[in-house]
Amino acid sequence: MTNKLLSKQSAAHLEETSHLLSPERIDKTDLDDGQETKSIDDDVDMDVGVGGSRRKKSKEMSVLPSGATIMDGKKTFMALENNPEVMNALAAKLGLSPALKFHNVYSLAESELLHIPRPVYALLVVLPLTPTWKASRMARDSAQEPYKKYGPDEPVIWFKQTIDNACGSIGLLHCLLNGPAQNYILPDTILSRLFEDAIPLEPEKRAKMLYDDGQFEVAHQSVASLPVGDSSPPKAEEGNRLGQNFVAFVRGEDGYLWELEGTRPGPIRKRLLREGEDLLSENVLRQSIGAVIRRNQDAGEQDPRFSCVALAHDRTDRESLPMNFLNRGRV
Repeated sequence: MTNKLLSKQSAAHLEETSHLLSPERIDKTDLDDGQETKSIDDDVDMDVGVGGSRRKKSKEMSVLPSGATIMDGKKTFMALENNPEVMNALAAKLGLSPALKFHNVYSLAESELLHIPRPVYALLVVLPLTPTWKASRMARDSAQEPYKKYGPDEPVIWFKQTIDNACGSIGLLHCLLNGPAQNYILPDTILSRLFEDAIPLEPEKRAKMLYDDGQFEVAHQSVASLPVGDSSPPKAEEGNRLGQNFVAFVRGEDGYLWELEGTRPGPIRKRLLREGEDLLSENVLRQSIGAVIRRNQDAGEQDPRFSCVALAHDRTDRESLPMNFLNRGRV
């Protein structure tokens, strides 16, 4: 059973219970510079012709070897589904130890969370961009200064998103490169390289690094095209119209709950996690996905397009110890 978009029944249950609140290497030979260019029509882009008549504008779309495209001069990925099959496949390709897996979260009711191993290290959530949440985001973002922190003392590793439709894979990076999960990154992998390269870079340079990373691009595209999930993958040009956002909730180096999304001005610090709390603890859920659900409920908005996966130990490998080989450059 997948978790691309919760069924109306599951989503309703989630809203009703909100108060309870070995990796595959990427071959560098795949990264040649060849690309195919073709012209496409997009009925949302119109031009005004002679005499005021409206006509379609023709856009040039370059197709990269990975299947990603360059649209309007910007790299565009194929959108990802938010389900364990997709996220576990991408995590493995990037270099996460098989000791950790993503698990479906179907409801916030305590009885519905018993199948998920604890502790939970991160949540990856798809949230529909309802009018209420959009207004709340805009109000907060307008008052927030652009994030400028970097270096070994940065509480979280955050990536500004500059690739269209990469919110799923960037959300995955936020889950894997922060908190205890970073100790399960295998050496000499895409993840270990991104971890080490990102820390000393300012946010803009970090975003540029990820934008130009061919191995990250190939990994994303190879998983996005897999025949898994509830439906065929959306085309690259369709992904921007889905009206949804991937948001990661993680534990920072400072012990706080953090909300990470690449399209915001920066990471958002929520609350200090108490001893024994993880990302599925009741009070923590109230400050993460539960806060968005309650805000929509109060406004009378119900959108079934919530989905959530939790990063925790694999049920068959719960005794594995962390690698503990990575560090943030601290002396």
